[in-house]
Amino acid sequence: MNVFHEEDGALKASLVLQEQGGALHVESPHGKRGKIKAAQVLMRFERPAAGELLSAAEELAQRIDVDFLWECCTPDVELGFEQLAQDYFGHAPSPIEAAATALALHAAPMYFYKRGKGRYRPATADNLRAAKAGLERKKREEEQRAAWVAELVAGRLPEAFATRWRDFLFKPDRNLAEVKALEAAAAQSKLSAARLMVNCGALASPLDFHRARFVHAWFGAAGTGPVTPPFDIASLPQAVAPAFSIDDATTTEIDDAFSVVDLGDGLARIGIHIALPAVGFTPGSPMDEFARGRMSTVYMPGDKFTMLPDALIEQFTLAAGRWCPALSLYLTVRREDCSIVAEETRAERVFISDNLRHGDLEHVLVEEHLRAGTVSGIRHAAELTLLWHFANALAARRGHIERTPAPLDYNFYVDAGRVSIVPRVRGNPVDRIVSELMIHTNQGWGGYLRSQGVSAIYRSQVNGRTALGVEAAPHQGLGVAQYAWSSSPLRRYVDLVNQWQLLACLQGSAPHWPADGGGLPGIARDFETAYDTYNEFQRSMERYWALVWLSQEGIRETEVTMLREGMGRIAGTPLVLRVHGASELAPGTLARADLGAPDLWELTMPCHYRGLA
Repeated sequence: MNVFHEEDGALKASLVLQEQGGALHVESPHGKRGKIKAAQVLMRFERPAAGELLSAAEELAQRIDVDFLWECCTPDVELGFEQLAQDYFGHAPSPIEAAATALALHAAPMYFYKRGKGRYRPATADNLRAAKAGLERKKREEEQRAAWVAELVAGRLPEAFATRWRDFLFKPDRNLAEVKALEAAAAQSKLSAARLMVNCGALASPLDFHRARFVHAWFGAAGTGPVTPPFDIASLPQAVAPAFSIDDATTTEIDDAFSVVDLGDGLARIGIHIALPAVGFTPGSPMDEFARGRMSTVYMPGDKFTMLPDALIEQFTLAAGRWCPALSLYLTVRREDCSIVAEETRAERVFISDNLRHGDLEHVLVEEHLRAGTVSGIRHAAELTLLWHFANALAARRGHIERTPAPLDYNFYVDAGRVSIVPRVRGNPVDRIVSELMIHTNQGWGGYLRSQGVSAIYRSQVNGRTALGVEAAPHQGLGVAQYAWSSSPLRRYVDLVNQWQLLACLQGSAPHWPADGGGLPGIARDFETAYDTYNEFQRSMERYWALVWLSQEGIRETEVTMLREGMGRIAGTPLVLRVHGASELAPGTLARADLGAPDLWELTMPCHYRGLA
């Protein structure tokens, strides 16, 4: 005897070897033996053999018209498969016909709902119609997805991807048909999704990929509209003395400038002038939303994403040859010992006479000439000499200790895809002038806000822990009682917030944020998150351009300064790579290494130890 039965969700036919109570020992058509329960049996039959029945039933099931079979049924009436077979064939079904009907029912859950052992209930007309529509929709989606895959593989960007490919690439929702198509095309072409976008013309290069991914993750597309200052900037008083700035050659957001006036009787007045975008828009305005959405300018070799729109930067940057709104800190200083006699803060317009650049100053402003008072060949030589002496006095008063050796920075310059890397020692006289005057400004204005009971955002360092918050705590690393970032309002949102608070104090108006801090703690948290991410992005872009530089210069063997855990810094760059085979070398060891081809997508490069330098 043979049985037609259900096992593990499939319909099968087997030869019965032995039946004991509620169990049957059976043998499949392929010779596999096993045991099934009697409750699993749908039909018993003598002929044909189990294998022949199943083969014939499967072939017949393919020819059964499921629509007609459904029409043979009475709606909402549950029937067994043998009864349905009799209705369909018009006579008592043979074992093959009964088994074929069961197979057809089993394969058509859209038409028939399984209700028990061998029993089915036909779907209602409405449900069947909806199921068919869903099936047709799924078929169309499959066809559309296949068409998208074909286009992507062929190097064409489908129309549906034109405005949303960044979402599909950088933040894929795998429930979307477009994302499934992109992944399928990438697998078919044996390329990453990013490289596929290059083939389709959406991305131009690995550099374009890194930039686009960052922008997609952090920057929205919100517009800002025109800048309309809340009050007439021309109403600000004019400063008496012209000022000059000191910046890198690539700087466009010029935040700070300096002036020096001789007062006689051994006194001089030093002016520290900070750009004043706070008069250009107010908290809560569309421009503020744009700035707060970015929180900071993002720097990278050869480019940057500015915190403020170009039109506003152009209006408030301290560019040479014009009167610029500025928040000025004036210090009356004794020339003899550079002690401060008086301080005053004003909102005013300052005429900027020069934008001095590091490259024009650093070879002239050397300590030997500054100490001797013999600096010459540059504009503002006398003013710069006094500022240097004053900066040294400020550093000494706050307990500054020189780092030995001086830290080394690397400046990247990119021109038409070609990069140069220029090492630069930090702490030179130009750096000293700018950094010390900015430190004094930030601690001074922080102290002023504190004394006025006006809330602000402070950067503190206590017991080695640096934090950004609304508490005016000391910054032990800098040696100051409080430190409120206020000197870069074109580039950092925290500085802009503090400038709004300072301006309110000077104008005698209510501060934008109340004494309890209001939303300032949230701004501080958001800023720190963004700032850390932006710095990491800058490092990754410097890594990219360092790899480009090594390839551009054809460097295949180089000196490496070993760090910890087998990592080494490549000579002439800030690039750190794992040096394979050098894990036992002590930090500080100079070694030679062979370099392979860079991977500009993953920002890696093979580096193998060759021997000691």
